[in-house]
Amino acid sequence: MAKNDNNDDNHTDNKHSSPVTVIVKRIAKKDKIKEFEEWLSGISKEVSKQEGSMGIDIIRPTNYNKSKLEYVVIFRFNNYANLTKWEKSPIRDEWLQKGRKLVEADPDVQKLTGLEFWFTPYFKDESSPMIPLNPPPRYKMVIVTIPVISILLMTLVPQIHILTEMLSIPFPVRLVIALTITVLLMTYVIMPLLTKLLKSWLFKT
Repeated sequence: MAKNDNNDDNHTDNKHSSPVTVIVKRIAKKDKIKEFEEWLSGISKEVSKQEGSMGIDIIRPTNYNKSKLEYVVIFRFNNYANLTKWEKSPIRDEWLQKGRKLVEADPDVQKLTGLEFWFTPYFKDESSPMIPLNPPPRYKMVIVTIPVISILLMTLVPQIHILTEMLSIPFPVRLVIALTITVLLMTYVIMPLLTKLLKSWLFKT
């Protein structure tokens, strides 16, 4: 029993040390669009200032004459601890109180970690086509991730080891450097690009 408990604790620790994506859907009141946009801009800037914030994307409604004006906000933190700090902060409570009168109902919130984090859509502009915000099936995430990791392990990582070895950097430090560069490339460059290129297959319903 003790062994299982330790495994559960390790799984929980890994989950909470991983990056996390939060997807929030809010329906703005039609007669409060200007006020809602100002509120959204303000709280977004506040999120961006927080420790561990990894960026924020906003998807606005494409047709403001629709019955429901749904806004989708996607923001990311480097771990659950920093996300929790934001969620428990007084400044967040103040902004949420200000926004209550501008929306139709309570927000719909999703939190994604692990592989799901890498496959969360990154929207760089409002012209990006809408795609489902639920993560793709796990088998598709695995199919895409394994080749990418394999290529990096066979090409980039050995080069990093050679370079750091020439600089007489100890092996444990070299390993950390290689892993750090790999994760940063996966998070900020490779996976956002692949998610965009493969979206029609990844998010096919």
